[in-house]
Parts: sequence; C-alpha cells; structure tokens
Amino acid sequence: MTTVEIHFHYTAPPTEQMAMALASARDVYGIRQLSFDRAAQTLRIEYDATRLTAAAVANLVRSAGLEIAPDLPHLAEPAQSPPPPPAA
Repeated sequence: MTTVEIHFHYTAPPTEQMAMALASARDVYGIRQLSFDRAAQTLRIEYDATRLTAAAVANLVRSAGLEIAPDLPHLAEPAQSPPPPPAA
C-alpha cells in the first residue's frame, strides 16, 4: 500500500447533501480518510495510490457535487536564481 495525501481547494462551502455524498466516498476501496479545513477551504483526502489515481479521487470529489479549484501542481517548481552579473 502506498498512502498519498491530496488537498483540494473548494470554491464554495459544501452543503449538507455534498458532505453526505463525500462521507459515502469513504466506502470506496482505497479511500482512507477525508477531512475538511473550513478556515482554509480545503479538503484533505488520504488514499491508497496502488488502488486509485489523483484524477480518480478528484472525479470522486466532483461527483459528490463539491466545486473544486483547478488542479494546482503538488510541488512547486524550484525557483531559478538570477544569472550572475557579467564579468567586468
């Protein structure tokens, strides 16, 4: 088992119906844990990457009716340092 954690930023707070649909997502084989951070407007999902892909998890969230922001890269690209000044 390869446990992976993914965060989704949602654009509108989940309704009770959406929360119930997401709670039933725990029954999906490979979903380990779901938790909301209402202050940051994020949903954290822990899943088994040997059973599910990040795209499948995102589709599961969308099918529950939760509007999530467009996918952002999980890891930021390293900042490139500016080129050194020309030698005088």
